[in-house]
Amino acid sequence: MSEAQNHTKGEAPDIDADINIRGLTPFLPLLIFAATLLAYWPALHNGFIWNDPDYVTRANLRSWGGLGQIWFKVGATEQYYPALHSAFWIEHRLWGDAALGYHLANVLLHATAACLFAFILRRLGVPGSWLGGLIFALHPVCVESVAWISEQKNTLSTVFYLLAALAYLRFDKGRGQVSENDVVGSRHFNFRDLTPSYWLATALFILALLSKSVTATLPAALLVIIWWRNGRLSWRRDATPLLPWFAAGAAGGLFTAWVERRYIGAEGGDFALSFPQRALVAGRAVWFYLGKLAWPSPLTFIYPRWTVDPSAGWQYVFPAGLLAALACLWLLRGRTRAPIAAALLFMGSLFPVLGFFNVYAFVFSFVADHFQYLACLGVIAIAAAGADAAARKLPCRIGWVAAAAILCLLGTRTWRQCRRYHDIVTFYRTILEDNPASWLAHYNLGNILLEQGRMKEAIAHYEATLQAKADDPQTENNLGLALFGDGRIAQAIIHYRQSLLLRPVYAEAHNNLGNALRALGRGDQAMLEYETAIRLKPDYAQAEYNLGLALRSAGRDPEAISHFKRAILLKPDFAEAFYDLGNSLRNQGDLAAAVTTYETALRMRPDYPDALNNLGNVLLSLGRTGEAVARFKQALRMQPDSAVIHNDLGVALAGAGRMRDAIAEFAKAARLDPAVPTYRRNLALALRQAPR
Repeated sequence: MSEAQNHTKGEAPDIDADINIRGLTPFLPLLIFAATLLAYWPALHNGFIWNDPDYVTRANLRSWGGLGQIWFKVGATEQYYPALHSAFWIEHRLWGDAALGYHLANVLLHATAACLFAFILRRLGVPGSWLGGLIFALHPVCVESVAWISEQKNTLSTVFYLLAALAYLRFDKGRGQVSENDVVGSRHFNFRDLTPSYWLATALFILALLSKSVTATLPAALLVIIWWRNGRLSWRRDATPLLPWFAAGAAGGLFTAWVERRYIGAEGGDFALSFPQRALVAGRAVWFYLGKLAWPSPLTFIYPRWTVDPSAGWQYVFPAGLLAALACLWLLRGRTRAPIAAALLFMGSLFPVLGFFNVYAFVFSFVADHFQYLACLGVIAIAAAGADAAARKLPCRIGWVAAAAILCLLGTRTWRQCRRYHDIVTFYRTILEDNPASWLAHYNLGNILLEQGRMKEAIAHYEATLQAKADDPQTENNLGLALFGDGRIAQAIIHYRQSLLLRPVYAEAHNNLGNALRALGRGDQAMLEYETAIRLKPDYAQAEYNLGLALRSAGRDPEAISHFKRAILLKPDFAEAFYDLGNSLRNQGDLAAAVTTYETALRMRPDYPDALNNLGNVLLSLGRTGEAVARFKQALRMQPDSAVIHNDLGVALAGAGRMRDAIAEFAKAARLDPAVPTYRRNLALALRQAPR
C-alpha cells in the first residue's frame, strides 16, 4: 500500500510493533522526562544571565494591576507577549526571584514539548515517533532555549503550538478524507463543521501567538502536513478553516516587527540590508542551521556576524545550493513526499528569522541556536523515521544500540553545554572563548566588571569592544566611567568628549563629563554639563542631584537645595539626595529640617553610616546628646574603621562629661588616621581635662 493510500484510509502503521515497544508506551513519556531532567540537571543550578531581568516580572508589574498592564499596555514588558509574561507573573508569585524555579519550569516545558512532538508523530503514523521525541529532548541545539530563562517564550509557545496542532489534527481527522471524485461535494468545508476541537485548537494557537509570534507559521505547517498525508490540498476543505489563523498570524507577526523597531531598536544602519543581501543571509542561514543539527559543535550564544557582500560570487553558492536541493526533493515527491515536507516545515518555521524581517539580534549575529528551536522538529522527524527504518534492517538490534549511543552522546553534550549558562560572567567568558571578536560579549562583560569595581578588567573589555565596533558612543561613555573609577580622570574626559562627538544629545555622557570636571575642581564647567544633561533629559534625577552637589561646593546652598528637591521629586526613593539635602539645610542653619531629612534618608537606606554620623552631629548641635551618641555608635557598627565617626563620638562623649570614653574614641581616631592634626589635638585636650 502506498503512503497516500495508507493515509487516505486513515490507517496509521503500528508503531509499537515496528520498534517492539508494545506495552512500554505508557512509560515512554516518563523516559523523556527523566532523560530531559538528567541532561539539563546543571541548568537547574544556574543563575540569571543576560536579559533575564527584563523577563522576570519587574517590581512595578507584580500586582494585579501590573498583570493588567502586561495585557493592555504595550511597552510595559520587554516584548508584547502577554501569555508569556502572565506565566512569568504567576511564577514570580510561586518562587519570587529564585532562579531555580524558572529553570525547572523551562526544563519541564521542554520535556512536555518533546512528548507532544512524539504524540503528533505517532498520530501521523511517522515511524520512530518516540525516538524523535527523545532526540528533540536531548539535542544540544535546544540548550540555548531551555537553559536561558528569557527563552521560556520558546518552550511555552512550542507547548501551545503542538497542543494546537494536536487539536487541529483531531478536528481534521473527524471530518474524514476527501475522495478523488469529491471535489465540490459535501465533504468540503462548511462553517457548521467547526467542532469543539477546532475552537480548542484556535484558542491554543492564539495562546501560542501571545507567547511568541514565530508560531504564526503553524497554519502553513498544518497545510504541509495535510498535503504530505493526502498528496493534494483542497482549497475549501483544507485551507478555508485556517484562513482566520493566517490572518491572526500575519497580524501578530507584523505587530511584533513593529515592536522590535519601536521599543527594542531593530532599525538603523545595522539593519540597512538590500533584498539581495537578505536573500544571501537567508540562504546561508538555512545551511548553518542544518549543519548545527547534524553536528552540534561548536555551539555558542553569539556566532560571528557574516559580512554580506553581493559582489562576492561565492556567497551565492548557499542560496543556489538551497534552491537546487529543494528542486531535487520536489522531483522525488512521486516516490516519497516526506523529505520535501520536512524541508518545507523546517524553512517555513525559520522564515521569520531568516533575514527578511528585522530582528534585534541581527545587530551582533544573523543566526542563533534558539531561532531554530521550533524549526528543528521537521528535520528531527524525518531523521527519526530514517533511523527507525535503518534500525529494523540491522541484525541483533545493532541499530537500536547505535541509536541509544547517539542519544547518550547528545545528552552528554547538552549536559556540558548547560554549564556555560551557570552565571553571567561564565556566560560571557565562554562566548569569548568561541568568538573572541564578539563586541557585544566584550561590552556586556565590561559592564558587569564595572559594576563589580574591577576597573582595569572592564577597561580592557571596553577597548576590545571599540576595536570590533569603533565609534560606539555607549562604549566610549562606559570606558570613560571605568577610567574615572580607576583614577584616570583626564583620560576619562577624552572618552566622554568622544562619546558626545558621536552623539551630542547623549545626556548620560554630559552628566558623566560633569562629574569628571567637578573632580578636577572645574565646577563652573561641570555645572554647564549638568544643565545640558537636564535640558536633554528633563526627568534626569541623577543630573539634578549632581548639579546640587556642584552648587553646594560653590557655596550656593539655596540653589543646591532646589535641585536636591527636584531630584527627590523625580526619584522619591533617592536616599543620597535626601542626605545631601540634609547637609545643605544644615549649612543654612535649618537644623530641625536637616534632622527630618536625614531620618528620611535612613528609612530608605538604613545602612547609611554617613547619614547616621551627620544626623548625630545635628542632634549634638540641638543639645540632644544622648540621641547623638546612639547614632554615632550605630554608624560605627557599620563602619568601625572610620576615624571621622570615632572623633565625632568622642566630641559627644566629652560634651556628656564621659571623658574617659571620649579619650578612647579620640585615641582610635588618631591611630586610624594620624595625618589629621585635629584628632591628635582633641586627644591631647581630653587628656588635659580628664580627672586625675
